[in-house]
Amino acid sequence: MSGAVDVDVLWCDRCGEAADTGTHDSCAAARAWEPPRFCVRCRRRMKVQVLPAGWSARCVAHGESRHDGTGAGR
Repeated sequence: MSGAVDVDVLWCDRCGEAADTGTHDSCAAARAWEPPRFCVRCRRRMKVQVLPAGWSARCVAHGESRHDGTGAGR
C-alpha cells in the first residue's frame, strides 16, 4: 500500500481487513514478494496466477490486475 490515497481502496489487498484500520506494515512488506489476494474495492478473494514473469489477479466484479515483474503493473 503506497502513500497515495485512493478513494476506491476500502480493503487491504493482502489480509482483506479494512484499509483504514491499523498500519498494515506487515501486509505492505509481504506485498513486495506476493501478489494481492483480496480485491481492494469489494473484499472478494481473487483468483491469482503466479507466472515466471510476474502475476495476474482477477476479481469477478472488478476485473484483472497484472504485474510483469519489472515494477510496472498493478
